[in-house]
Amino acid sequence: MIAVGESTGALDAMLTKIADFYEEEVDQAVENLTALIEPFMIVFLGVVIGGLVVAMYLPIFKMAGALG
Repeated sequence: MIAVGESTGALDAMLTKIADFYEEEVDQAVENLTALIEPFMIVFLGVVIGGLVVAMYLPIFKMAGALG
C-alpha cells in the first residue's frame, strides 16, 4: 500500500487509510477480548463475595447453635 501511495503521490492519504484500518482492527480485538473475559470476571467476583458472606455468617450460626 505504501508503494502504491508513493507511485501515485498520495502517500499521506494512503498512510491515513492504513492507520484507520489498523486502528479499527485493534479496537475489534480489544472488544472481543473484553467480551471473552467478562463472564470469568463475573464468576470470580461472585465466588469472592460469596466466600466473604459465608466467612462472616458462619461464625454467627455456630455461636447460635452452641447456645441453643
